[in-house]
Amino acid sequence: MASEEPKAKKPKLSEEEKPESPTKKTPAKLSPNSLFGMGNPLLDICAVVDKDFLDKYTLKPNDQILAEDKHKPLFEELVKKSKVEYHAGGATQNSIKIAQWMIQEPHRVGTFFGCIGKDKFGEILKQKAEAAHIDAHYYEQDAEPTGTCAACITGDNRSLIANLAAANCYKKEKHLDLEENWELVEKAKVYYIAGFFLTVSVESILKVAKHASENNKLFCLNLSAPFICQFFKDNLMQVIPYVDVLFGNETEAAAFAKEQDFETEDTKEIAQKAQALPKVNTKRKRVIVLTQGKDETIMALSDTVKTFPVLKIDPKDIVDTNGAGDAFVGGFLSELVQEKPLEQCVKAAHYAANVIIRRAGCTFPEKPDFK
Repeated sequence: MASEEPKAKKPKLSEEEKPESPTKKTPAKLSPNSLFGMGNPLLDICAVVDKDFLDKYTLKPNDQILAEDKHKPLFEELVKKSKVEYHAGGATQNSIKIAQWMIQEPHRVGTFFGCIGKDKFGEILKQKAEAAHIDAHYYEQDAEPTGTCAACITGDNRSLIANLAAANCYKKEKHLDLEENWELVEKAKVYYIAGFFLTVSVESILKVAKHASENNKLFCLNLSAPFICQFFKDNLMQVIPYVDVLFGNETEAAAFAKEQDFETEDTKEIAQKAQALPKVNTKRKRVIVLTQGKDETIMALSDTVKTFPVLKIDPKDIVDTNGAGDAFVGGFLSELVQEKPLEQCVKAAHYAANVIIRRAGCTFPEKPDFK
């Protein structure tokens, strides 16, 4: 959750199957602000703590929870008493950050919108976003503090506590609708929003999704968590008709299928049924991409289902799987925004996830080693 918030191609495709991409072999030339993300920005605060610290705040060594009132002092105490590392986090921001890392040059290919507080943590978050070379434009308000996610590390365990705070306060009319911000939206050709943002501002998502659809650009959404499919079903189903690429994992897919009365628990069938749901922009066929942990990744497009084996990894090399989903999407987007074939997008997604699960938090080496 430090990474994902709480629960947070070369067999050629036929013309029908393609989400419209050029036939030329050279990738599309990238320019700043080509990839747009909007979501819940969190400042990840990572520190090694002892058992007494966990006990004081009734935390389990390996858990993901939303902060309650009793946890609020924890964040300041962590900063005062421990050696902490800060990272720009939250599901969508992580994926944009990973995509930018995979792309490397030019900088600021990825734009990110979200809400933070006018405080110390907000300033750190801005610095970290800049260090990751993403073009973050935050809506800053002072009613709520910047959202944070504490990663309390004990040995091999990580106890994750998220306080969404300001992330819940995003306002379309105060930020997205402003001319200088909307111009950044218009510059993009690929859009990505994690399902968590459906709990914050569905009207903002719909404005971006409709723009993408009307201009034949790619709009991507993530199911993000079973609770989104269950308790925010109405918001989700308002957005689904605009979705060109839908991401999820097998647990989220099962929850989605149950809520949609698909009457199947087979992940491939779920992908096919989700792919066939009504769609506004008929120029593009919807693509469904479902991950299954160490098992093969499933992709449904038109009337076909393809599977892709994930990269093998020795279990002892796995440090932290929390960022895997965000990293997968980031890798995928890094190729999608360059108009690469879908199979190449999956290959990049698997590579990024494989790198991130070998490290603590959603962090990465200076440069990718991806061909």
